[in-house]
Amino acid sequence: MGVLVCGGAGYIGSHFVKEILKRDEDVVIIDNLSTGHLESIPHQNPRVKFYEDDIRNPATLDEIFSANKIDTVIHFAADALVGESVENPLKYFDNNTGGMISLLESMRDSNVKQIIFSSTAATYGEPKSIPILETDPNEPTNPYGESKLMMEKIMKWVDQAYGIRFVSLRYFNAAGASEDSSIGEAHLCETHLIPLILRVPLGQSDHITVFGGDYDTPDGTCIRDYIHVTDLADAHLKAIDYLRAGKSSDIFNLGNGQGFSVKEMISAAEKVTGQKIKTVIGDRRPGDPARLVASSEKAKKILGWNPKFTSIEKIIETAWNWHVKNPKGYES
Repeated sequence: MGVLVCGGAGYIGSHFVKEILKRDEDVVIIDNLSTGHLESIPHQNPRVKFYEDDIRNPATLDEIFSANKIDTVIHFAADALVGESVENPLKYFDNNTGGMISLLESMRDSNVKQIIFSSTAATYGEPKSIPILETDPNEPTNPYGESKLMMEKIMKWVDQAYGIRFVSLRYFNAAGASEDSSIGEAHLCETHLIPLILRVPLGQSDHITVFGGDYDTPDGTCIRDYIHVTDLADAHLKAIDYLRAGKSSDIFNLGNGQGFSVKEMISAAEKVTGQKIKTVIGDRRPGDPARLVASSEKAKKILGWNPKFTSIEKIIETAWNWHVKNPKGYES
């Protein structure tokens, strides 16, 4: 059997594809390339098939399921910019929530019974306690988080109605690049902290703007939990094994369990690059919680998942190596 990877040309999706190809799996990728990169797909591998289209196109999904032996869907395809979601919420409910409905309808009609979903810590909103547990309240502070929470709820009811079991993986902050620097993080509109920081030592920016210096944290800047993208990919592999073993639907946090402030991240990047990084404090971004740090004990216990990249400097180093080798992203 094989897997369908929705959004497999994106940042996290491409790293998952790289890891699953180390196993004896056939991989089908669908990506509309709105944020993904054709260059990140291993076209030379005979076990990879690529469809350039949107998951909201039912005809293409039906073709994929009828032409390929697929038992599990891995769903990365979604818009993921918090600020944009506040400004244009309908786009997020259309693409994210609407896309999930389209995908599940095709899965139901094609009798595909397993899906692993790329969710987010944004479902929690402003947490009541740290570290965040899967049982904590879900009160999103932006449409992006709300759309992902709606997608989780849809899967719950679809499981009850049609027996399509799911694993929802609530990521904290994905970071880093493959250790061989073959693929990495390259967004046309970059909002992730580490690539933005690294633009300064790369000579692409004069400074890094820190969005808010007056949060209720020790140094006034937001605190986040960073998890290496290869560790995220590994969690998806373990989730596949979990569902194939017949286990019931569930939700898991994925993080390192350590929080680092923006200023601490800049300091770590200075150590990795050996360069001073100029910092400017700007206004807060709407919808940004002060602290997001995960408890991943449930994933460790039930999925047997343990992140290998626990050093923030090592995570930044893999990103730095990718950006030095590919200063213009996939364009270079």
